[in-house]
Amino acid sequence: MTLRSILFVGLVTITALITPPAYSNTDSQTQYPIVLVHGLFGFDDILGIDYFYGIPQALTEEGATVFVPAVSAANTTEVRGEQLLNEVERILALTGAKKVNLIGHSHGGPTVRYVASVAPHLVASITSVGGVNWGTEVADAMRGKLEPGSLPESSISDAANALVNLMEILSGNQGLPTDSIAATESLTTVGTLAFNAKYPEGVPSQYCGTAPMVADNGVYYFSWSGSRKITNVLDPSDAPMKLTGLIIPGDSDGLVSSCSSRLGYVINDHYRMNHLDEVNQAFGLHHLWETDPKQVFLEHAHRLKSLGL
Repeated sequence: MTLRSILFVGLVTITALITPPAYSNTDSQTQYPIVLVHGLFGFDDILGIDYFYGIPQALTEEGATVFVPAVSAANTTEVRGEQLLNEVERILALTGAKKVNLIGHSHGGPTVRYVASVAPHLVASITSVGGVNWGTEVADAMRGKLEPGSLPESSISDAANALVNLMEILSGNQGLPTDSIAATESLTTVGTLAFNAKYPEGVPSQYCGTAPMVADNGVYYFSWSGSRKITNVLDPSDAPMKLTGLIIPGDSDGLVSSCSSRLGYVINDHYRMNHLDEVNQAFGLHHLWETDPKQVFLEHAHRLKSLGL
């Protein structure tokens, strides 16, 4: 072997030793796309800030195909559900996938349930995160304090609708219908129980109960939620969550009781998270001794992948 050949072989060997091997993390690469659905007064992103803060990026980095569609920030569950159904059909046409994995936060919980109930052939799994599946006392209190058709109700409704419209302008989603009163009605105990009677899949037979992981429609159902109001001294959402949480008896995340959040297979209804921590808000601030909310979503993607979903 010539000196030139020896030097070449040596260079190749050294390069191989110091160059890290190509690595592709596919732990979250589910068979079907993951679709994240926001709750009341939610959005896909505003001025570059995600509603699911950093979560789509974390899932994508592990190989998942992720979509965050926009539905009305404030409207009935059925209106939001029909909007989501249209988005699901668009996503399936775009990707060529046969189904989707729907994950809904707060009002997004019953919203994704609607799609699975009316079009189960398009849905592989439903996951409710802090979902309002048995109503919330906060919505009950809001409706109970405001007489239907009264001036205070109209004034508050107009202000809420104006806020929603501004949010939709900032997120580039103008044109979606807004009805804050109807949205609140959907989230009351009475409104949610009426919804459950029409779309019962995945809902426990009794309050604070459990339900099978796979419902009669063939769709997988999961849920998780938090049970803390105060989670981080720097988190601006803690104070309002503590205040609204006073209305809710028992454990809650500040807006939804742990029992109300239950749907299908309950992964955990006692994370040390408040209602906004569940989607990694505000700006990723969360309890120092609790799992990072992004990690909870990643672990769930691993779960869906292991189930062939």
